[in-house]
Amino acid sequence: MPIPEIDKLLGIEVYATKSLGVGGVIREVVDDFVVEEVLVDGSKASVNGVVATRVLGSTLQSQRYLLCVLVKRNWDTFIAVKNVAGELGIDQARVQFAGIKDAKAVTAQHITIENVSMEDVGKVNVKDIEVHPVGYVREKLSLFYLLGNNFTITIKSIKHSEVTVEKRVAQAIQEIEALGGIPNFFGHQRFGTTRPITHLVGKALVRGDFEEAAMLFLAKPSVHEHPASRQARQELQSTKNFKQALENFPRQLRFERLMLNHLADNPGDFVGAFQRLPVKLQELFVQAHQSYLFNRFLSERVKQGYSLNKAEVGDYVVGVERSGLPFTSMSKIVTVETVAEVNEQIKAGKMRVALPIVGVKQKLSQGVMGQMEKEVLEEEEIKMENLRINALSRIGGKGGLRTAVTPIKDFKLQNVSANAGGKGCQAELSFMLLRGSYATVLLREIMKPSNLITAGF
Repeated sequence: MPIPEIDKLLGIEVYATKSLGVGGVIREVVDDFVVEEVLVDGSKASVNGVVATRVLGSTLQSQRYLLCVLVKRNWDTFIAVKNVAGELGIDQARVQFAGIKDAKAVTAQHITIENVSMEDVGKVNVKDIEVHPVGYVREKLSLFYLLGNNFTITIKSIKHSEVTVEKRVAQAIQEIEALGGIPNFFGHQRFGTTRPITHLVGKALVRGDFEEAAMLFLAKPSVHEHPASRQARQELQSTKNFKQALENFPRQLRFERLMLNHLADNPGDFVGAFQRLPVKLQELFVQAHQSYLFNRFLSERVKQGYSLNKAEVGDYVVGVERSGLPFTSMSKIVTVETVAEVNEQIKAGKMRVALPIVGVKQKLSQGVMGQMEKEVLEEEEIKMENLRINALSRIGGKGGLRTAVTPIKDFKLQNVSANAGGKGCQAELSFMLLRGSYATVLLREIMKPSNLITAGF
């Protein structure tokens, strides 16, 4: 089955399933894509604004960190947080969140805000953003507290019958369950779909070429973006006139304009320009490059016929917590002596195969997987010793491990209904994925879209 070109650009070069896709479109409207965050204690952020009174030991005794539920419609997480901080008159660094949620979606997630009152939060007034106070907690929110996300997604404009859709979805899920889950690719929103350049910016940063990184982010146009944005980028690419670009760039390109503001006065200070961006966004560039390399490693393993839920000698394996989350800080390399025992543990759901996220503190796999990884790095002209970023050292990628598969929990085909007029249908799915996993990776296996842009990815 042919792989879309955008997938290949992101290192996603294979399908794990052989079943035929249902096609269709996601995100025809933002309400078709609903994301509700779940914390490790089972607390769920709800898009309907219902708020639990106690989450993660929330208390009125200690009032440093106010835990809230942030509900947003069609907002980028970073920009939503920036607007909330602006309404409160505080630095956005005082607003912490555990995970970045989809922009073109309705999402609910937990945030903590440092040193504000419930009364202050109640005054926040931003279109399509709600902030619901829950209670005070001892610590600011971090990834440690995040279990995963519940998704409710409607696929529209499906050209097949209801019976065909039900059959194909069932076949895809059956294949995925036999694999132990979906391949744990980093999904499309990690890189951008209309302009997938985040990982390219990260690669330039890793090489220490800050001018190339800045020009990629600011001036590399895409045929899929708004014509005004594309024209502004093209002009900057040819002129390198940052003052003029500041006048030309549309207001909605907020992060680009932050950099241009700096470069207009300091044309050669590309490091300083990146430092104007939120630290989490700076990190995202390097992480996107690491994600691309991981995707290539995982694709190569599948292409060469090695299982994602059976260990080979030289593979990394990690333990699994009761919650289902992988224990990636506790890992080991599989040896000839341990391979049989490890594979019994994998069958029992107590271990998973893991691949490296390349970084300054993470070694490659050994054995056949290690050889595949070395060949990918050679193709990409990446040298392990050059991975530390000096001028922006705080965003250097430490690396780590990521499981080869991730389980799907509570999958349900909620409803399949005929379209008005009787041609084709739409399907509503719900499921839960653990943190760090992407709904679009599951959806591409179910839909098999030929064009990711028109399919809403």
